[in-house]
Amino acid sequence: MKTVITSSGKTTDSDFDKRFGRADFFCVFDNETNETSFIENIHKDSSNAAGTKAAEVMVELGVSKVISGDFGPKAKTMLEKFDIQMVIIQGDGVKINDLIKKLS
Repeated sequence: MKTVITSSGKTTDSDFDKRFGRADFFCVFDNETNETSFIENIHKDSSNAAGTKAAEVMVELGVSKVISGDFGPKAKTMLEKFDIQMVIIQGDGVKINDLIKKLS
């Protein structure tokens, strides 16, 4: 199962980013292989529909779960349509590697 965590950087030492559509990177964690990769969010600076475009990326990646701080209504609708679970975390100072440890 693949999980995406929104990230401010492209390493596991990076901070968790609470913005879904505007996150700098998406950390893709595969809990079956314990492999982690990072994908730049090319839609983060879009003038509109950044969340919807990010949701489309999640569908293309075939993820089962997305961890972020918030999801806009259009992104929520798309993720729900494709049965992608949304997990909202509000804490500050959370690192990507802390979240990966909880997933593995």
